[in-house]
Parts: sequence; structure tokens; C-alpha cells
Amino acid sequence: MAQDLEDQIAYMPGEAALPRANGELVFEEPWEGRAFGVTVAMHQGDLYNWDEFRDRLIAAIADVERTGSDSSYYRKWLESTEALVVEKGLITKEELEIRAELFASDEYDDHVEH
Repeated sequence: MAQDLEDQIAYMPGEAALPRANGELVFEEPWEGRAFGVTVAMHQGDLYNWDEFRDRLIAAIADVERTGSDSSYYRKWLESTEALVVEKGLITKEELEIRAELFASDEYDDHVEH
């Protein structure tokens, strides 16, 4: 990861800051690490500007705080990524829902090339 991007990620402000323990990123579930990696990889592939993602994440977290709804940091991270890629036209909302259902199903491994 380029140093500039590392700095952008490492120093996201306030509530948008990544969960850490002893300076290391903390992922409670495997999907959280995958969501993190996919978001960063898509940015590195020049599919969107990091600020576009960060601004959506900050707004999503603020929405949780404003409404009092219960949602994990990485759930908001994933929702922000999904909203951005749909807005950018990289995937439709319907395609995203189909892929999410497939990923959650037992049939997922049948569709993945190893």
C-alpha cells in the first residue's frame, strides 16, 4: 500500500478511525477483514477517490449516532463501500444483492474458481 494511502487510512478522523488494539487493526469476523481489503483494493484500482469513501463512512457513522441504531463499524464500512460502487455504476444494486445472497449461501464455493 502506498504511504499516502496508508496515512489516509491510518489517520481517518474521529469515529471513522479504524478499530485498533495495540496499534494493530482489529477484525472481529473474517468478513470484516475481507470488506476492508476489498474497499482498499478498489481504491488502489482507481475505481474511486479515498475521500469519497471516507466521507460516506463518516456520514454512515454519524447516522448511527444520530438515530441510535445498533450497527458495527465494519457493517457501516461495508454499507459505505456498497453505496459508493452502486453510485459509481460499478455494479447495480440488484447485482450486488444477488452476489451477497450467493456469498451467504452454501453454494458459494461451487461458483468460485480455485
